[in-house]
Amino acid sequence: MTKGEIAKNNFQNGCNCAQAVLLAFCEDYGMERETALTIAAGFGSGMAGLRETCGTVTGANMVIGLAKGKNRMEANRTFREFADRFREKNGSLVCKELLAARIKTRLTCADLCYDAGSLLEEILAK
Repeated sequence: MTKGEIAKNNFQNGCNCAQAVLLAFCEDYGMERETALTIAAGFGSGMAGLRETCGTVTGANMVIGLAKGKNRMEANRTFREFADRFREKNGSLVCKELLAARIKTRLTCADLCYDAGSLLEEILAK
């Protein structure tokens, strides 16, 4: 399975959006699944249900921290690339805007988990 498929599956099996993305990658960087679930618990639904930054985006940023965090400049560059590409594909980084656009785009939160996982897998493979 791809990381996008794993993230989507995680969401469909009860994880919040941030957990779904972080969980797809955590073991690759030495983080236990239970730790990932706990750390990302408050980041779903746009930061604890506030509908602000999409949880898939915050989950991806946590993964980037695991992968590149020893070099802040590299981590920031990687996250900016992820954010730019996610926004280009989905129209926003903001949960409430993504949810409002669902009528037109037909994207679900599970689809956004897939997009975040797939995009992150591609970026981190470079």
